[in-house]
Amino acid sequence: MEHEMRAEYADGGSPREPDARVKIWHMVRLDGTLSMCGRELQPDAAVQSADAWGTSAAEPFCHSCGALYLREVP
Repeated sequence: MEHEMRAEYADGGSPREPDARVKIWHMVRLDGTLSMCGRELQPDAAVQSADAWGTSAAEPFCHSCGALYLREVP
């Protein structure tokens, strides 16, 4: 199964706002909006490759999503 990371924004922000700040990165199944921890994320939120998981580009990262992701990756 393929995955990608999707942003959750601080203070209810939107990716359409120029000063939107990422609160935390979540892992989703490819092209999904429901994070592995169960949070529904905005469909137009920033995404990045699952390859960034575990790097500084993915910080801060949802610990629950990380644990569930590790159970799915080979």
